[in-house]
Amino acid sequence: MMPTPHIVIVGGGAAGMFAAVNCAEMCPSCRVTVLEKGKRLLEKVKISGGGRCNVTHACFDVAELVKNYPRGQRELIAPFQHFQPRDTIAWFAQRGVRLKTEVDGRMFPTTDDSQTIIDCLVGAAQRAGVILRTQTALHAITPPTATHPTWQLSIGNPPATTTLTADIVLMATGSSTSSWQQIASLGHTIAPPIPSLFTLQIKDPRLTELAGVSVGQVELRLPDTKVKTQGALLVTHWGLSGPAVLRLSAFGAEYLHQKNYTTALIVNFLPHLSPTQLFADLQHLRTTQPKKNIAANTYQALPLRLWQRIVAYCGIADSTKWADLSNKTLQHLSVQLQQSSLPISGKSTFKEEFVSCGGVLLKELDFKTMESRVVPKLFLAGEVLHIDAVTGGFNFQAAWTTAYIAATAIQQKLNNATDIP
Repeated sequence: MMPTPHIVIVGGGAAGMFAAVNCAEMCPSCRVTVLEKGKRLLEKVKISGGGRCNVTHACFDVAELVKNYPRGQRELIAPFQHFQPRDTIAWFAQRGVRLKTEVDGRMFPTTDDSQTIIDCLVGAAQRAGVILRTQTALHAITPPTATHPTWQLSIGNPPATTTLTADIVLMATGSSTSSWQQIASLGHTIAPPIPSLFTLQIKDPRLTELAGVSVGQVELRLPDTKVKTQGALLVTHWGLSGPAVLRLSAFGAEYLHQKNYTTALIVNFLPHLSPTQLFADLQHLRTTQPKKNIAANTYQALPLRLWQRIVAYCGIADSTKWADLSNKTLQHLSVQLQQSSLPISGKSTFKEEFVSCGGVLLKELDFKTMESRVVPKLFLAGEVLHIDAVTGGFNFQAAWTTAYIAATAIQQKLNNATDIP
């Protein structure tokens, strides 16, 4: 065993820095080095959440928490039982950073400044003695062998490269294609990256000139799939956005990619009513309000302009009264309210989100330790894995959790002298 075990963490983002701090604090006799190819650490943290950093989400029930992860839902159950949002809040509070909860459950530092999180992590790393090396790219990586019992990491760019040795390597490189290639060279399988968290491009007369109109609660689904989401909907000048669409794009990322983002979107504008209840209610209006103009008065608190677009799409003239509708027309209206089929013609980037679906296959990892099942003494954490979540702080939480689990396992591994030659 080396006198001072060396842990090298590749990647100076959220997962890498969180793992570094915890490794150094849990194993003070170890040397911990972070390699970051960029000029600055935690660049994504800096610009996340509009510069405020959505640290986590106030969802403390693990069974509910995992429902926000289209990929990784099953695998994250055990890790979240050991380190979940409540633990994240406590971890930062112990280091002087308080978080606040907003109405939708998102949690930010009380300063509303992502620099607070950066300063906390960098400061904690420096106090714990972590060696922080920026502008240091990993050129090649060689696992331990019988003749070389340590990891050999070639850093820098040829021909000016140097070799760094390590007992343990943790890859926390995010959605980096070059890093995925290096990990694949070690024997891992990489799911190709595809977009997640995006809005939908839709051109349809039912949405014409409705940009800015929102509906509080709708249900969206993709045909021939089990993908179904609920939430608020926002009409934009290019199509649809809002929480329901973003959630759908995450859970339907692979299907939509296969369809080249050209398929149908089924919209239920009134998910709180069953089809039977809706049809009966429309019949009741025809009976009790026969002389009331249909288009002039909205239904079930739907935005008036949206209601008028749907009514017109059903071929109902502006002057039509409820008494004038046949059962066939009522049925057509009912279908459009709960089963509108809108044509998706593409996707659009959502604000500053960078979430992609792709990474190291989860079956190749032990989620009790975050250690590779393919290569011993290789650990992985954060977005380098085939894990992604909906917007709201969930992606950061996966980074904190997987990094913490890895740090705990590394410390236990190093405490067992038989694991290090």
